[in-house]
Amino acid sequence: MKPLREYEIAFVGLKPGVHSFQYEVDDSFFDNYEGPRDFSNVKATINLSLDKKSSFFMLKFEIGGTATVTCDRCGEPFELQLWDDFHHVVKLVDNPEEMAESEEDPDVSYISRTESHLNVSDLIYEFIHLSIPMQHIHPDTADGKSGCNPKVIEMLERMNQQAKEKDNPIWKGLDKFKDN
Repeated sequence: MKPLREYEIAFVGLKPGVHSFQYEVDDSFFDNYEGPRDFSNVKATINLSLDKKSSFFMLKFEIGGTATVTCDRCGEPFELQLWDDFHHVVKLVDNPEEMAESEEDPDVSYISRTESHLNVSDLIYEFIHLSIPMQHIHPDTADGKSGCNPKVIEMLERMNQQAKEKDNPIWKGLDKFKDN
């Protein structure tokens, strides 16, 4: 993939120790991957610390920035703050395919000792997805109220009240078995 070449780290020329890299990611980065995504307008900054050892690398990804998601409660888009840290170990081995098959830890990957570059684009893609929570709900405002559209919240409360009023009385007798 030529467009993702900027995410390749030529580690052969690096001295042992900690090295820092920074990447700016936007929506064009995700165009290189197939599949749906439930966010847009990504403006993420990835700070990568690569600690080079003789036979492995310790990677620390710090994800920050914003993404626009749709609120699960009111259905309106809002800007979600991204912030998370991820650690990953890359080991240099003679037979990376065999090692990858037998390894169960998702935080460890293998590359051949003959490799000269480490491409971190797939890890960045995965970690940005992991930094976005499964549930998207507007954060509360400074005064402690919901950040959701007040008209939608009012309508949901009315619908909830109507559902309570229409409860079928034949199920009321089952309430006494709840605590058993």
